[in-house]
Amino acid sequence: MRLISGNRSPKVVVALMLLGAPGYAQVQNLQQVLEQGTTRFPFLKSKQSEIRSAQERLSAAETERLPVITFQHQYNYATNNSITGSVFNSEGTNIAISGGVRPDNNYDGVFGSFTSAVAEWRVFNFGRVRTAVKAAEADIRRSEEDYANELFQHRVRIVDAYLTLLINQKLTELQQRNLDRALTFKQVVDSGVRSGMRPGVDSSLAAAEASRARILLADSRQREQVQRLRLSELTGVVRDNLGVDSLRFYTSLPVSPSSPDSAFLRHPTLAFFRSQVDWATARSSAVQHSARPIIALVGAGWARGSGVQNNGDVYHTDLSSGIKYQVGNYLFGVAARWNLTTALRIRREYHSELAQAERFQFLVNDQQNRIQRQHKEAEAQFSAALEQAQQAPVQLQAARQAYNQARSRYQNGLADLPTLIQSLLTLNRAEIDSYVANSNAWRSLLAIAAAEGDLSLFLRQTP
Repeated sequence: MRLISGNRSPKVVVALMLLGAPGYAQVQNLQQVLEQGTTRFPFLKSKQSEIRSAQERLSAAETERLPVITFQHQYNYATNNSITGSVFNSEGTNIAISGGVRPDNNYDGVFGSFTSAVAEWRVFNFGRVRTAVKAAEADIRRSEEDYANELFQHRVRIVDAYLTLLINQKLTELQQRNLDRALTFKQVVDSGVRSGMRPGVDSSLAAAEASRARILLADSRQREQVQRLRLSELTGVVRDNLGVDSLRFYTSLPVSPSSPDSAFLRHPTLAFFRSQVDWATARSSAVQHSARPIIALVGAGWARGSGVQNNGDVYHTDLSSGIKYQVGNYLFGVAARWNLTTALRIRREYHSELAQAERFQFLVNDQQNRIQRQHKEAEAQFSAALEQAQQAPVQLQAARQAYNQARSRYQNGLADLPTLIQSLLTLNRAEIDSYVANSNAWRSLLAIAAAEGDLSLFLRQTP
């Protein structure tokens, strides 16, 4: 009697597993999962919002080139003491006053009105606006490089999670196959024990092996489901029925990619850190130029109404007399403004930004060393994984032969049950090692692509 089927198609096994599993969605390939992950993942959307925020800050910085126009209108009720003369209203720091002068104080209240429009155009700012705009542009580039780096890292995480789910899915299939062998094996042993051809201890050993196979299958299913949830999280929607396609990852092996040793210098992470250096440098220039003077064209026009007549001796306390305009005025000029007392503070802020730029440059150097090390490690891991994947079929074939021989010897009474169980364990381990070796080869190729900052190195070889 045959103990195992041995030739069951893996596709049939997977189909049976999916039919027995709780409602799997349509099976998706790697490209579909990548598309979902890059368009729906919330953290990537937050990075896109950060870019839009930086673009709005640039627009705000560019508006500093426009004139500043301020309009105001007010009604007042106050004592009718007043003085003559007027001054320019510089950003609200001075109040224009006009009217007659009384020889004595008069605290009688009268109504008044005042309307003004003030314009200031900073025609010469000695680079203040230009450097502020450049800093805003550098902030946009930094935000864009941050998004590009996060997008790349996220795509790498998706591919890695996809491969991990595939191997866990395959291990579940292998443990199901191992349980089928153990149950068939137990039926044969129990039949032999009942007929008196086998000792009773064989039945206990077979039951223990079947129980162990069930435990391994339950553990594999749990690991597979956990990984399925992790992958679905990376797609932006957590669900427990995500189905993935193996894309023949277990029927072919990758080849070593050819790329120059300096390929990692184009890594998105390095580009992001370099953009931080440029951003800090641009900010330091903007801070430095903020201490420079401003030369502006200024103009103002205003009209005033008051219950006090222009000669200062006659006044009216009613509302209608106070809110009507009595006089109108205008003022044009050129103004220069330079805040000298902020020089020390600006100097400290400037050196602070320079220190930040230096800090980011050190981080660039640190990341460059780290990525270079990861690239060399990935190449070494790929060579070892490829060699292991090429050797795994030899191990699997030998394990199958050993199991078939042990099974035949046990059936003919030439071997004991522990020997057969050991061959069964060896076969299960060899099957697992074969698929794990293939998976490790592909994951090592992914590590090379991640270290070089170019995921196409992996995707071009995707089956």
